Amino acid sequence: MSRKEAAVKTFSKGFNCSQAVLSVFCEESGLDETTALKIASGFGGGMRKGEVCGAVTGAIMVLGLKYGHCIEGDTTTKQKANALTVEFIGKFEDRNRTIICRNILGYDISIEEEHKEAAEKGVFSTICPKMIEDVVDILEETLEREGV
Repeated sequence: MSRKEAAVKTFSKGFNCSQAVLSVFCEESGLDETTALKIASGFGGGMRKGEVCGAVTGAIMVLGLKYGHCIEGDTTTKQKANALTVEFIGKFEDRNRTIICRNILGYDISIEEEHKEAAEKGVFSTICPKMIEDVVDILEETLEREGV
């Protein structure tokens, strides 16, 4: 099963989009699956406020775990991590116009009535899996290019 398929399957089991993304890259990220699922649990649905898409935040976690700045004074790593994040966001926006969940879905899921309507219209089973697939594609391209 591809990472894309695995991530969508994880999402279909009731995990959020951020969990779905981070969990399929946990080996490359140095995490076990349980830890990845726990870390990403609060980031789905744009942190439950319709803000930055959870799939995007999951991807940024993957990039941070793989390339993140963690040594004081290491500006080279810091610049690379920042550049990869900006590049990732740009590629996602090229495909989807925005990284903001409520704009992607067309519903502000932080408002109970809109969340209910979005669920009734099936946006979580149609739009969200596409966002997860796009994120996984972009991450795989980045990791391959960076030699991982």
